[in-house]
Amino acid sequence: MADNEQAPFRFGVNLLGFTSHEELTAKVREAERLGYDVVCIPDHLGFPAPFPSLVAAARATSRVRLGTFVLNTAFYNPVLLARDVASTDRLVDGRLDLGLGTGYVESEFDRAGIPFPTPGKRIDHLKHTIAELRRAFDELEPAPAQRPTPPLLLGGHGDRMLRLAAREADIVGFTGHSYTPSGLVVANAEEMDERVAFVRKEAGDRADELEFNLLVQRVVVTDDRAAALEKLSREFFDIPADTLGQVPYLLVGTLDEIAEQVRAHRARYGITYFTVLDNAMTDFAAVFDRLR
Repeated sequence: MADNEQAPFRFGVNLLGFTSHEELTAKVREAERLGYDVVCIPDHLGFPAPFPSLVAAARATSRVRLGTFVLNTAFYNPVLLARDVASTDRLVDGRLDLGLGTGYVESEFDRAGIPFPTPGKRIDHLKHTIAELRRAFDELEPAPAQRPTPPLLLGGHGDRMLRLAAREADIVGFTGHSYTPSGLVVANAEEMDERVAFVRKEAGDRADELEFNLLVQRVVVTDDRAAALEKLSREFFDIPADTLGQVPYLLVGTLDEIAEQVRAHRARYGITYFTVLDNAMTDFAAVFDRLR
């Protein structure tokens, strides 16, 4: 979108691999040194718990914002979650970004002994949780440091989730893919156009206030983009390489080519906030000078 072509970028990294305080401290300090704006922690069984990890990350950094990317809301009682969010926001000095999701890994529900609801019921619970959080934040003492609430990120690909994000979130995350009974569905450039248009329509008058985020699934720095896409094709369920080359959440090429892809996504979709996984943290940071 033309009016976003000069909008400033934000860059985030989602930390998946750390097992100790020392390792977490080293990673978040490196992310801040490299120039990332946001350090995020996911919410999956088998990984460190997000809220204590974010508090520890805050002690090791001074500038970056700290986010959940994203909480499995189906695991949480809304009132108790409100207490955790408010306490964490205060302990990180008001640097919390609250990313919420529905939860999607059925095996994690099984391990937790929690029934795995339908997608519709999980979205209903998320909607209820958002309303309860806002109500609770008005009554909590101590309240969150950021008033009325920490910035809210909601993301997805399907209509119901993106409709909720358009109407309730400050940051709309585009995952670019979804899992259906027939397998993985990926969004090419034209489908991403439609998804962005859908969100803007659903957001109505608040559309221009939203920040658009893209979760980048893979960053591949290479002098041979075609060969790299062929290799990715084998990893991504034999999706043709030329199709993968049009998938926005894959950034493949030289540093200059990747920078140009990021600029193109800002111009075409209005996406200004890009989140990568921690195994791509150093490679993606290498394009920052070209983008800023």
